[in-house]
Amino acid sequence: MKITKVYTRRGDKGMTDLVGSVRISKTDVRLDAYGTVDELNSHLGLLVSMMTTDDAERTVVLRVQNNLFNIGTHLATDQSQTPLYPSARLPEGETAFLEQRIDAINAALPEPQGFVLPGGTMAAAQCHVCRAVCRRAERRIDALAEQATVGSDVVEYVNRLSDYLFVLAKIINFNAGQGEIIWQNACK
Repeated sequence: MKITKVYTRRGDKGMTDLVGSVRISKTDVRLDAYGTVDELNSHLGLLVSMMTTDDAERTVVLRVQNNLFNIGTHLATDQSQTPLYPSARLPEGETAFLEQRIDAINAALPEPQGFVLPGGTMAAAQCHVCRAVCRRAERRIDALAEQATVGSDVVEYVNRLSDYLFVLAKIINFNAGQGEIIWQNACK
């Protein structure tokens, strides 16, 4: 699909269009939800640029990015006024796929030594940023789900995605020979 014009001027007064041309305020909880998913997708793009092309998890992150595009479309559809397009549906089995990746990565990691502080390699640190933005996206989606229809598969996927990003950061550091930074309780 070729975009012929980037600007429309329709958003100049603080309103925007949802899927189906429903107009809402740019401060609406729905826009905050799918905007945060878009932010997460952008951070994941930066993470992908830091990963080597032979890293098997790179293809998983690219798959996640495509799924987040579907989720953004889902969230940008007010289902009380517009039916979901096929592109707004998460492909079947994606949450289970993330769970499989989490289990496989966890099996390759040494036993946890304590609470992990974000950091290590640049890619692992970026992965932790993605995880934190993912948690915020989850909170925004939950807020939207309190007042509108949001598929349970979307809620579950985003919840599992933050878990995947946590173990992904750990395996990135492990594969690079970078030890985890363990939280030291200064109040002892």
